[in-house]
Amino acid sequence: MRTLVPMFSSLGRRAGEMAGAALDLIYPPSCVGCTGAIDRPHALCPSCWRGLPLIERPWCERLGTPFAVDFGGPLLSPAAMADPPAYGRARAVARHDGLARDLVLRLKYGDRLDLARAMGAWMARAGAELLADDPVLVPVPLHPIRLWRRRMNQAALLADAVARADGRTTVVTALARRRATRPQVGLTRPERARNLQGAFAVPAQASASIAGRRIVLVDDVVTTGATANAAARVLLRAGAAAVDVLSFSRVCAPP
Repeated sequence: MRTLVPMFSSLGRRAGEMAGAALDLIYPPSCVGCTGAIDRPHALCPSCWRGLPLIERPWCERLGTPFAVDFGGPLLSPAAMADPPAYGRARAVARHDGLARDLVLRLKYGDRLDLARAMGAWMARAGAELLADDPVLVPVPLHPIRLWRRRMNQAALLADAVARADGRTTVVTALARRRATRPQVGLTRPERARNLQGAFAVPAQASASIAGRRIVLVDDVVTTGATANAAARVLLRAGAAAVDVLSFSRVCAPP
């Protein structure tokens, strides 16, 4: 019986591969950026990949924002030194411009839930150093009313995609949004911070899942960092050992 298990497992994989190949014949893979034909699903064509404003080293070790010049060695940006964030490190795939911004908007407002798989895989690569020590992934939550209106939480979709790409654990219920806040768009940095005061909480039943653990907070985009800061403070007060932030895109000042 034991010798049959690998055989059935292999047959199952072969069947899955054949089914995938058949689907590719009926629905050829298309670029998630421009919908042009490509050779594999959930990917970008070469032209769109070149147009994705990737964030690459050198970057600020705390904020993950890129430097225009490589000064050598780990560096902190003036912003990180003047106003250190509550979280330890932040990393993102790309600047929140061009195609990166379009992908975030399509996922968030365009019902393109299929984009989460590709975006999450890229996030897993961009955040490899954050994911190295077996952290718990916690998505930034939506208030129940907003979740009901939107029908999904894009941060939770991305966290699940990162977890599947990297084999990590996601705890969706580790953080709750207990107060409906105003939309952050158009608010200044101080207004954003005030808007988020008291917005997050760790439910009592979830405290054991984060106590003493490293947390990677997952969101679609980091703008000023106010949301990440507010959430990180709550998680740290609840006993998390450390909190890092992983997002798909990040608003960056011009170099």
